[in-house]
Amino acid sequence: MVGWGTNVSTPFLVLYKDRLDLGNNATVGIFVTYVLGILVALFLAGPLSNRLGRKPLVMPFTVISGVASIIMIFGRDYFIALLLGRLLLGMASGAVLGVGAAWMLELLGPGNELRSAVITTVVTYTGFGFGPVVSTIYERYFEAPLVVPFIVHAVVTALVLPLFGRVAETHPPNPTASLRTKIGIPPEARRAFFLVVVPTAIWVFAFPSMGFALFPVLLSDATDGSPVLLAGMSGALTAWGALAARPLVNRIGPSRALPFGMAMGIGGYIAGTTAFGTGWWGLVLPAAVLLGAASGVISAGCLAILGRLANDDTRSELTSTFYLLAYPGMAMPLIVTSIAGVVGDSFGASGLTVTLMGLTVVACAAATLASTVAAREVKPEAAT
Repeated sequence: MVGWGTNVSTPFLVLYKDRLDLGNNATVGIFVTYVLGILVALFLAGPLSNRLGRKPLVMPFTVISGVASIIMIFGRDYFIALLLGRLLLGMASGAVLGVGAAWMLELLGPGNELRSAVITTVVTYTGFGFGPVVSTIYERYFEAPLVVPFIVHAVVTALVLPLFGRVAETHPPNPTASLRTKIGIPPEARRAFFLVVVPTAIWVFAFPSMGFALFPVLLSDATDGSPVLLAGMSGALTAWGALAARPLVNRIGPSRALPFGMAMGIGGYIAGTTAFGTGWWGLVLPAAVLLGAASGVISAGCLAILGRLANDDTRSELTSTFYLLAYPGMAMPLIVTSIAGVVGDSFGASGLTVTLMGLTVVACAAATLASTVAAREVKPEAAT
């Protein structure tokens, strides 16, 4: 439900852009505003769930996801409501995905780290992929696309809340648990964490955010059909690409999955940059598949490795730390357009192309570092 709510509005970015007369930065800013909410939630969610339990955190923040959808309805006319809704969606995402990943691992028990990581990734990206599909259908065939999809999400969210009562609590409340934010990394695992997980974590969302938000917006005027349809298809393919790539993690193991996922993401960047540079808008779709597949593979690989690094007292904190590192990648579209504005002063109209090429080079460097260290620091047989 939270993943779905996050992307209900994604295909409508071009509609908001025209309706509210927004520039490129403001338009992608709608998408990345909720990163602020995510960061706040991730700082607090881990310690709070250790004190209160998993369920008392996940349930209310799922409710917030539904409430945010109602606020988004008012965002069709008021930019401030649009930003507020996205902020609340970010808070819900940060709390539910961070604590929920730890909850899932504890439900399955020791020895199921990879299984838990894959299930968490599948559930998350199913929600991510469902949102754009539903929104695109409403925009194409029904009235009030900026109203009805949000109502549907809020109503369905309310309907599933009773199911939480059937899920066991895995971490009893502990009133003495510290509320101080901790990263939860065991001392013996710090080298692997900082040189393998950290360089790859941000790309979990830095790759798909471009498929969800930037490339469709940049090429909205070049498409021969509906720009909302292009945005919706790109968003859906990004999410479903993550699901389609899931078997790779099971087959090759988490440590090998990280460089493989980075390579797919780099390929997606190259395809998207080529689409923008040439106007071949159709390249956005295979780029979306690659970007989504990269995200799913890297996410499952990192979560599986972290499951081995953490213990019962640090698991929620460590998963929250991972998402704290990953979610700023959602701001990548805004970062790219902002840098491109500066680069454009030197390179003219090619500012965006140059910035995208530079970003691809940075991704290559991160992939090289992570794959080199992972081969030495992370034992494949232990991770799998």
